[in-house]
Amino acid sequence: MGKQPKTPESARRTTRSASSVSPAPTPSKPSAPPKTPELSSSLNQLLSSLRGRKAQILDLIRFLGPSNAPCLPLLLYGNASTGKTSTVLKVLEHLKRPFVYASCRSCHNPRILFESVLSQLGSNQKRCKKMSDFFNYLKEALAERNNGEMVYLIFDSIESVRSWDNGSKVLSLLLTLYDKLQSDGLGLIYISRSTPDVYLLGFGMFQPIDLCFPDYNFEETHSILMRNQAYPKLYSSFLSVVLRPFTRVTRRIDELALALDPLYKKYCEPLTDLTIIPNEAMKRRLCDYIWSHVTAALNQTFTIPPRALTEKGSTGGIKRQLSGLGNETGLSELDFHMSVSAKYLLISAFLASRNPATLDAALFDSTGGCDGRKRKRKSSQSGIDKKNTRAEEMLTKGPGTFPLERLLAIFQCITSVLEEDCPLNEGKPLKNGIGMMSDVLLQLSTLCNSSFLCKSGNCPLEGSVRYRSMIDEDMALKVARSVNFPLSNYVYRR
Repeated sequence: MGKQPKTPESARRTTRSASSVSPAPTPSKPSAPPKTPELSSSLNQLLSSLRGRKAQILDLIRFLGPSNAPCLPLLLYGNASTGKTSTVLKVLEHLKRPFVYASCRSCHNPRILFESVLSQLGSNQKRCKKMSDFFNYLKEALAERNNGEMVYLIFDSIESVRSWDNGSKVLSLLLTLYDKLQSDGLGLIYISRSTPDVYLLGFGMFQPIDLCFPDYNFEETHSILMRNQAYPKLYSSFLSVVLRPFTRVTRRIDELALALDPLYKKYCEPLTDLTIIPNEAMKRRLCDYIWSHVTAALNQTFTIPPRALTEKGSTGGIKRQLSGLGNETGLSELDFHMSVSAKYLLISAFLASRNPATLDAALFDSTGGCDGRKRKRKSSQSGIDKKNTRAEEMLTKGPGTFPLERLLAIFQCITSVLEEDCPLNEGKPLKNGIGMMSDVLLQLSTLCNSSFLCKSGNCPLEGSVRYRSMIDEDMALKVARSVNFPLSNYVYRR
């Protein structure tokens, strides 16, 4: 009986000791979560600043990994104005990672590109022309850092490199830096408008991990245009009127912002108080007031013109170029309005109908359509005569037919001529000029409905629709002059 009270007391003692031990891990649980809200808030801030790019941001953070972990080469690709550059720069700033940024478009030759990268790495080498020197200096600069911290090299617009002197060799060097340097402290990020299949490397070389940036959809475009607006309610009502017809033509944010800015000023003209929230009746009145201007603007170009269309010393800027007032021999010669992309498509169709398909490589390929070995071979006189005879027969028969693939290939080539320098007619490679727009098929349909082009039926062998240009050379010259395109350099004449 006297020993019975000891049992509950020992049990109480055991319970107290257990209770005194069990809370020990409990304080460690609330100590971890405080970092999570801080990280998620900064990440949410990053996601809100880059609308429509959540999947790409999360994938990019996953590919980059921890700060001290080696990073595999990455290739970010997509059309123009899809947020590739801004996304990678903001993600690296968010992660507090050091990086070196070099645009192959602004650094328009290998020497400027090499020296820009080396100077940002803190190298003492001020002159670097050769690829071998760049490789050695880069290796030395990375060895001098030797602080265990990753540094990322970002090469933007690497598709521009293809038009440089020895561009293929420079591009090969940039894409194989990972295999040649074998440095754990270096991360390589390439940004391009071209798809990954353009950059296929040789056997045994590591292919960069590709990350696609698709075009913005309608909701994402609306959300991006709504940012930083002084009167969001009014601007939202404006977008509800004009945005959908414009996005049928292009989804590029820079083009839309440029085209919508003067329309928004027109939209606000009848209003004395911009803070007002328009009701349905007011929206209808404003829509009726602005719709004639919207119709006129839809007939204008939505593509930022190439530098060749910009007059040196002109203060008119892009608005002046868009209206065609910057060129006295431009749109004034045409009796109709047509977007720049439609004009280039019409020129492409004229060339496809006028020129033999066998001459496309010689006219548009930067290497002349053949390699050095083939060029050394002399064609026989009979071969030359046959070629001239076929070309003459084609000219005699009138405009020929062509498939859609050939039209798009010529369109890509000629839209690159007026923006950058390349060995052929001082232009850049494909997709660097006005570029392939998302509305090419829509423009093609419009040209067919307007009788500028006609469908010539299906080819029984190819199984595809063929087209024919219905304009004469005078009309083609007028269209070419309106965009400063040297049409005579591309028309076959015996």
